[in-house]
Amino acid sequence: MAAVVIGEEADGDQTLIDVLEPSNGPIDIVRYVNFVRDPAAGAIATFEGTTRDTFEGKRVVELRYEGYVPMASRQLRVICDAAREMWAVRRMAAAHRLGTVGVGEASVFVAVSAEHRAEAMEACRYVIDEVKASVPIWKKEVYDDGEVWKENKEFVERRPELGFGMKTKVHDKVSRCCGHKVRVEAEGEEPK
Repeated sequence: MAAVVIGEEADGDQTLIDVLEPSNGPIDIVRYVNFVRDPAAGAIATFEGTTRDTFEGKRVVELRYEGYVPMASRQLRVICDAAREMWAVRRMAAAHRLGTVGVGEASVFVAVSAEHRAEAMEACRYVIDEVKASVPIWKKEVYDDGEVWKENKEFVERRPELGFGMKTKVHDKVSRCCGHKVRVEAEGEEPK
C-alpha cells in the first residue's frame, strides 16, 4: 500500500491519501470515515465510486486501473490542499484502488469533514471531480465481449492538446445516465 499521511496543521486538520495496490483488496470505507471524524465537525460528506454492471448496453465484467503511484499521491495531495484553501475543512481522506475492481466494488472513495454540511459536500465534490480530471490513474472497462480504455470527460475537457496529434471530437451523452463518460474519436471517424 502506498499511503501518504499529510502532517497535522497548526489547527489539528489532517489529510489521509492512499493509492492502493491490487494486493490490498477492497477499500476499507470505515477506515476513511473514522479518519475524518472530528469533534468540531458537524458533517461528514463521502463519495464512493463503484463498478456498475452495464455501460451503453454492454455487460461490464470488471474495471482495471493502472496508475503511477508517486505522481498520483502527489496530485491527490495538491487537490486536497486546494480544497482546504477554498472550504473550512476539518479532515480529509481520499483512496483509489489499482488493479481489478469487480462489479459492485468501490474503486475510489473520498471523505471530508467540516463544521457545516455545505463545506463538506462542496469540498467532497471538488475532490472527486479533480481526481477524475487530473490524477494519473487510468481505467479499462472489461465487458463480456471485449474491453476499452475509458477517458473521463473532466480530463478530456482540460487537456484537449492530448489528442496525440489528431483533431478530436468529444461526444458527450448528457441525456444518458452515464453522461460523464466520453468517447474521443479521431478526425473523420464517425460517432458510434
